Amino acid sequence: MSRGIHFGALLLGGAIALGSLTLVNGTTYAEKAVSISAPKVDTAEPGGSAVAVLAGGCFWGMEAVFERVKGVSAVVSGYAGGTAATANYDAVSSEKTGHAEAIRITYDPRKVSYGTLLRIYFSAAHDPTQLNRQGPDIGPSYRSAIFPQSPVQRTIAASYIAQLGKAGSYPKPIVTKIETGRFYPAEAYHQDFMQKNPRHPYIVRWDVPKVQAFRAAFPTLAR
Repeated sequence: MSRGIHFGALLLGGAIALGSLTLVNGTTYAEKAVSISAPKVDTAEPGGSAVAVLAGGCFWGMEAVFERVKGVSAVVSGYAGGTAATANYDAVSSEKTGHAEAIRITYDPRKVSYGTLLRIYFSAAHDPTQLNRQGPDIGPSYRSAIFPQSPVQRTIAASYIAQLGKAGSYPKPIVTKIETGRFYPAEAYHQDFMQKNPRHPYIVRWDVPKVQAFRAAFPTLAR
């Protein structure tokens, strides 16, 4: 489903941006990160640079959160899990291409571990219990999925999903899948969207609270 529909609905609903808050018909929205334990399995990755690919709903908000994590040097919005031929917004929005909106994170594993990135992903960046949707966005392109870039990452991700499930960290089951597939960067206008459009209605309503939740839950990791 196109986010353009949500933009119109939000504006018609009387959304007013006030700094870091959004009021919709008089209601103030806020979010808190889910309190979860650190992964028990978090094997150190070699080298001074590594890449993670994560999908968790609209890539605007995911990108905004991880761009603010210490140790992350770059975040790119894009599409993962489908083919190059249909890796574009119009095609992916048809929900027929098999892609997921995703982000590619380049980070220094000496400063922030893959397991720590997953902890932020599961607790603040998205809701891993929503199946084929995230907030107002509906369809498999908004699914919760991890695309490991190495056997080590796959082991850490699988172990952490099992750990959180066993701990009962959420009131509903985790639906996050571990998948394979290439990552394709999205169109230029999607990159750094929150930075370029800080008062966009969708950003203020759905993504600013995610950044606030991350900063509150992980103050030593935020920049």
